[in-house]
Amino acid sequence: MITEHALLPVVPGREQEFEAAFAEATALIAASPGFVDLTLSRGVEAPGTYLLLVRWGSVADHEEGFRGSPAYERWRELLHRFYEPFPVVEHFAPIVSA
Repeated sequence: MITEHALLPVVPGREQEFEAAFAEATALIAASPGFVDLTLSRGVEAPGTYLLLVRWGSVADHEEGFRGSPAYERWRELLHRFYEPFPVVEHFAPIVSA
């Protein structure tokens, strides 16, 4: 299992609109093969920054499966207009957990 990590810098003043769009977009990603779960957290010190953590069965489930699907096109339509600058997405493999 891997974790996708992205810090999402939302355009100031559009946070509520982003959160509503993300609520709609969640069903799209959750239906994707290999999806395990996700959390979206809002910054305390920087409330315009959100932390997205998505657990996938593999990097391919995310990169090839979800990003290659029609659901991803709708995800982009819903969410990509809120980011400035566009976020960097990285994948992490677990080493230690407690």
